[in-house]
Amino acid sequence: MTRRVPVVYVTAPPKGSPRKLAIEFARFLGLPVISPRHNTVDITSAVCQVLIEARTDLVLVDEIHLMNLAATAGEELSDSLKYFTEHLPATFIHAGIDVEHSGLFTGIRGDQIAGRCTLLHTGPFPLNSEWEGLVATMEATLRLHQHKAETLAGLHPYLHQRTGGMIGSLSHLIRAAAISAILDGSERITRRQLDTIHVGHAGERAFRGEARRGRAAG
Repeated sequence: MTRRVPVVYVTAPPKGSPRKLAIEFARFLGLPVISPRHNTVDITSAVCQVLIEARTDLVLVDEIHLMNLAATAGEELSDSLKYFTEHLPATFIHAGIDVEHSGLFTGIRGDQIAGRCTLLHTGPFPLNSEWEGLVATMEATLRLHQHKAETLAGLHPYLHQRTGGMIGSLSHLIRAAAISAILDGSERITRRQLDTIHVGHAGERAFRGEARRGRAAG
């Protein structure tokens, strides 16, 4: 019996093709190695069968802005995604950057995508209880022997400053801090340790800006 896989996550392959997309699904599902003799239809059919048997409810397709409908490869990739959405009893979420201006909604295929999807604009997390809950959830996954519970949850305003409310930057910061704690033998994350870790440029830029505004206000 196929184990249940409620959520599936794949990324739209750059300069992708239906075969590459199908292989992305196959890799996530841990299907046997795909050989050159397996054509696109074979792989796609196998993926759909497994997803149906696994009762998948949600499919996340990231980096959708890489799908250029002005190119033949982009058109074929769009058709392949449409096939998956029509043959799977699951909700599809497509995520990307500036999709309104990436060419995703141009031409006949773009009109089809626009007609089938609802566009939601997202941004950084605001500093509120939802952000605090996100930090607490990430902290709960830590397996550091000396880490004091709720340390990071108590630092959620600082972590918001450091990351600009970006979940990717937060994940990077906590992961890097955990690795550092393991390597130095402390097995715990502290504010002082977090100060020594650099996150992405956007997060660091936002943090420096907040710090400058704080000094000016003081």
